[in-house]
Amino acid sequence: MIKKWFNLLFIEETTNTLIQFFRSIFVGGVASVVDLAVMILFRELAGLSETTTAILGFVAGVTVNYIISTFWVFAKAKVKNRLVDFIAFCVFGIIGLGLTELIIAPFAMDGLFGEGFLVKHAVFGSLLPVDKYYIVGKLVAIVLVYIWNFCARKFILYRKVETDEEPQKAASGE
Repeated sequence: MIKKWFNLLFIEETTNTLIQFFRSIFVGGVASVVDLAVMILFRELAGLSETTTAILGFVAGVTVNYIISTFWVFAKAKVKNRLVDFIAFCVFGIIGLGLTELIIAPFAMDGLFGEGFLVKHAVFGSLLPVDKYYIVGKLVAIVLVYIWNFCARKFILYRKVETDEEPQKAASGE
C-alpha cells in the first residue's frame, strides 16, 4: 500500500491536479532555494541591487523549475516543441517576476520605486536590520508567485491533452 502511494505521488506520470500540485511544491521549493541563493549571493558578495539580484535569481530558478517540471510534474505538454514550451513557461515566469518585483518593493532599500515603505519606517524594528528586509519580501513573493505560476502553467499551458485513444475509450465505456 505504501509503495503504491509512493509510486503514485513520486514516480508515475500523472495528470491529477492534486498530485501535480504536491510535486510542484517540491520543484518550487528547489527552484526557490536556487533563486534565493543566487539573489543573496549577488547582493551580499557582489553588492548588486535587490532589483538586479531578483532578476538573476529568477533566471536561475525558472531554468531549474522548467527542467524538473517538464519531466516530473507536467509530463504532457500541449505544445510539442520544447523551445516554444520553454518560452511559454518563461512568459508565465516573467509575469511572476513582475509580481515579485512589486512585492519586494516595499521591503527594498533600493527597489523599483526607491526606498521601500517598510524600510523607510523600519516596520520590523530591532527584529531585523533594514538592509535585510528584502529577504522577507522575497519569502512573501515566493509563496504568492508560486500560486500564480502553478495555476497559470497547469490550467493554461499544461491542461490535460486528450490523446486519440481517450475519446475511443470514453465511447466504448472503458
